[in-house]
Parts: sequence; C-alpha cells; structure tokens
Amino acid sequence: MKIAVLPGDGIGTEIVAEAVKVLKTLDLKFEMETALVGGAAYDAYGHPLPEATLKLAMDSDAVLFGAVGDWKYDKLDRPLRPEQAILGLRKNMGLFANFRPAICYEQLVGASSLKPELISGLDILIIRELTGDIYFGQPRGRRIATDGHFPGAEEAFDTMRYSKPEIERIAHVAFQAARKRKAAGTEGRVTSVDKANVLETFQFWKDVVTEVGKEYPDIALDHMYVDNAAMQLVKEPKRFDVVVTGNMFGDILSDEASMLTGSIGMLPSASLNTKNQGLYEPSHGSAPDIAGKGVANPLATILSAAMMLRFSLNQPEAAQRIEAAVQNVLAQGLRTGDIWSEGTTKVGTAQMGDAVVKALG
Repeated sequence: MKIAVLPGDGIGTEIVAEAVKVLKTLDLKFEMETALVGGAAYDAYGHPLPEATLKLAMDSDAVLFGAVGDWKYDKLDRPLRPEQAILGLRKNMGLFANFRPAICYEQLVGASSLKPELISGLDILIIRELTGDIYFGQPRGRRIATDGHFPGAEEAFDTMRYSKPEIERIAHVAFQAARKRKAAGTEGRVTSVDKANVLETFQFWKDVVTEVGKEYPDIALDHMYVDNAAMQLVKEPKRFDVVVTGNMFGDILSDEASMLTGSIGMLPSASLNTKNQGLYEPSHGSAPDIAGKGVANPLATILSAAMMLRFSLNQPEAAQRIEAAVQNVLAQGLRTGDIWSEGTTKVGTAQMGDAVVKALG
C-alpha cells in the first residue's frame, strides 16, 4: 500500500504528522513517501504542483493531504497560487467524487452553535461533484495583471457547465452511498441540491439526477434549491441523509455543515476517482494565523486517514479502530482549543495525536 504524503502549508505539516503517527501505530505495511505541495513547493521549485509531486500522487494508492495556502502568496498570478495544486491533483487524478461526512459526536454536542436537540445524533453525508461546474469552466473576458488582478477591465466572467455523464456518475455515487447507509440503519434518502429555478445548468442537473434516481426505487429522492438547503442545514439538519450537489454549492454547504459538528477541525473528507484511488484531507484550510503554535486540531486529518483505509486501501477494520479511538479520546474529555469547553481538558496538536495512538492500544 503506497501513500503519498503531502503536508502542504501552514498547519498542514503539523496535522499530517499526527495522522502519520497514528497510521504507523497500526499493524499494517505502508510505503509512505513525502513531497512538497502548495506554497512550500512554489518556494522550492517555482510551482505549487511540481512534476515529481504529481507523479508520486499518480503512482500511489492514496494521497494524504494537509492544506495549502498563505496570505503571502495572494499576489501571485493565479496559476501559481498554492490552491492550484489541489485543483491540479483533482483534475489529473480524475477525483470527481468528494465525500464530506458531518457527524456530531455525542461528546461534542455542546460545542455546536446549534441547540443540542437539533444536532444530537447528526450523521449526514455531503457528496460534492469535484471536477466540473464553474471552477473548471473556461474563464472569459479577463485581463490579468502579474499580481492576479484586473486593472482597466470592464467585466470578467466564468462558464458554469456540466455534461450528462458527469452528472450521471456523481448521482450513481450518491444513490449507492445512500443504499449502503440505509443498510446500516439510515433513512435511505438522497437530496439533490440545485438552483434550477434560475440556472439552466442546474435544471439540466435536476433532470439527469431524476432519471438516475429511477434506477434506485428503494432510495427516496427529493430536490432542494441551494438557498433553502443552506437554511435547512441550520434549521433542521437531521432531515438530511445524503446530499449531492455541484462543485461550488458543495464547497459552500459542506463548510456550513462542518459547524454543525462543533468545529471544522472535526471534518474529514475523501475525494475518489473511478478506481477508488483517493485524496484524503481535512475540510479546513492551512490556518496560517495559528501555524507553528501546536494548537491545531488534528482529528479531521486522523479521521481522513481512517477514510483512506476504508475507501482506497481496503482496510475497514483498521478504519473502525481509528474512529473508535477518536471517540475514546473525546470521551476522556481531551479537547484542542477549537472544541474546548468548561470541564474539559485543553491539549495541543501533538498531545491529541498521542492520545489517539494510546487509545489504539
């Protein structure tokens, strides 16, 4: 099992170190190779995704990714900014399906900004299409200066597009995920989020998802406009089971959902291609304001490593062990600053990683 380890920038190096520590505790044979990506790669090689890093990722069974970005790179031409590394990996690896589970652990109910009765027992899965939509549509009408801005420009626009095969394959992923979750006791419902009342692209999306849904008569399907979905996520989040949506809406809604769980520092994610080769990363960013302070929450990255074991490395029992260890640590009352509350014990990044290792036995 070959894992490409790409820590990236900011807190990425700290949180990935803890996930690697946890993986090494398991009685499994991994080949792990580390490479630079993002701003760190730009500083060393003049590009956020060097050829050697991309080749390593392509040749690996899975990628464990930290985070990229820093304010100091904001003046770079857009193709050279750290964030382009993650877009490049998604495109070259064909990572079209992004899984972002939002689970509220019982021990963290009090950390959520919502009332306990709204989020206690919350377990939803947001599936975001990752290689289409406006993020990959052809930009038009730009005059880009070397600092990435538009001096003298009168307009700028980007093209939102989806093809039928792109929508069909992400819809199948969503319905199949709902079917598996139903077997484990959830409702078995897919909510497709769109903006069909305004955007032709998403009327097309809605039509295609509806057609695919006919192949899954055991799974309920409903459609919801994205603005209503954003409202319902904070009004009645447990009404959702599996949410499937496009690239931009999924980006926004999954970050919103993260706060239902108490902190974005608790949210793992997986991005998969048709071969189940995947990139695994926490849903949060590089947080340069706290980088190097040893206070970042590594649990989202550790849980991402568990998803990696489950989806790409075919080690579901090891994944369950890590997830159980995380719950054990939370039950002990250990908390990083983002989820800390009165009566719990505040710990740093490495201490939290050590606690998960200890809980693994």
